[in-house]
Amino acid sequence: MELNKDYVIDVDHVTIRFNLANQKVDNLKEYFIKLLKKELMFQEFLAIKDVSFRVKRGEAWGLIGTNGSGKSTLLKAISGILKPYKGSILTKGRIAPLIELGAGFDGNLTARENIFLNGCLLGHSQTYMQDHFEEIVDFAELWDFLDSPIKNYSSGMRARLGFAIATMVKPDIFIVDEVLAVGDYKFRKKCEKRISDMLQDGTTLLFVSHSIDDVLQLCDHALWLNHGNAIMQGAVETVCNAYMNELKNNM
Repeated sequence: MELNKDYVIDVDHVTIRFNLANQKVDNLKEYFIKLLKKELMFQEFLAIKDVSFRVKRGEAWGLIGTNGSGKSTLLKAISGILKPYKGSILTKGRIAPLIELGAGFDGNLTARENIFLNGCLLGHSQTYMQDHFEEIVDFAELWDFLDSPIKNYSSGMRARLGFAIATMVKPDIFIVDEVLAVGDYKFRKKCEKRISDMLQDGTTLLFVSHSIDDVLQLCDHALWLNHGNAIMQGAVETVCNAYMNELKNNM
């Protein structure tokens, strides 16, 4: 199946299922014993339920909804981390996901070492990373902590480094999940400026945030999820206003 030339993301009737254990298992040995004896029972949990939406090149979509609505799960499926139980997801171009804070970092390695490790995971050569090393550290503003282990970094420092690496090269699709929320005001504005520049250059954005103001500022479309269901999608102002009104009515 090929993606329509007008779109870079096509999520078609996607359902994502998890199997949750009905009983507590304290260790791996006990898990396998119960599994072999067929004593381990699971309960089906549908995190995403028959969701469809399509994204054109250069569009910026905000995924909104309360905690547990399925936003991060859907982003992981689009990134290729999770496989849909039903339906299909087609994407076109290089994806740069910034979904989980510290993902791809080794806490015992220094920031300097992690830059090259992360670059390797993204498919870049050592020479390429050396050529862009100063650019990454300048953007992350971490020269004073370059040879400190990542495990000693604050969540904000890890977010700065992760964002700087992910946006070093303009991706076709950039996926951001709540990472900017841990940064300070100055760095958040710096990140928003880089995202805006990327959008102007044709990058497509999928953005998850509990800050509706950030969604309204960065995005032109929105998808509202609730307990895995797509409640509404369309122009960002229309969807965000409907979502906020629903929250107010339920207070």
